[in-house]
Amino acid sequence: MTRAWILPLTFALSGSAAATTLAFTGSLGAATALVLVFVLLAGLNSPLVFPRSIGALEARRRSAVDGRPVVFWRPGCTYCLRLRLRLGRSARRAHWVNIWRDPAGAAAVRAVNDGNETVPTVFVADRPHTNPDPEWVREQLSPSV
Repeated sequence: MTRAWILPLTFALSGSAAATTLAFTGSLGAATALVLVFVLLAGLNSPLVFPRSIGALEARRRSAVDGRPVVFWRPGCTYCLRLRLRLGRSARRAHWVNIWRDPAGAAAVRAVNDGNETVPTVFVADRPHTNPDPEWVREQLSPSV
């Protein structure tokens, strides 16, 4: 669990240190702007940006019932962040599994990616898709007409 927060905390602490240095030199405006940029970077790389994660087994069970995709992700992954942001509100309709919190999720990703933990890996109808186009994933999330 703490591994997911290393990158956001690093951003926050680095920004604070740099801003403090700027503040002592008299550049309060630059220090404020720097803190805001680093807080934004910390927020975008934190697990808070993503919908609540569940375990891989529970996600697969739910997907079998409702047909929704299962998205395997990890904090700090720029491709996962891109997918999450491009999906917008529809991201909540997918089942999200953080592979750093769920060993079964990490094993599922390694099993379909030649032993690598390549994310995002999206399972639709039990078929894996590694780093799919966000528009395609959005289509999979839309209700059947």
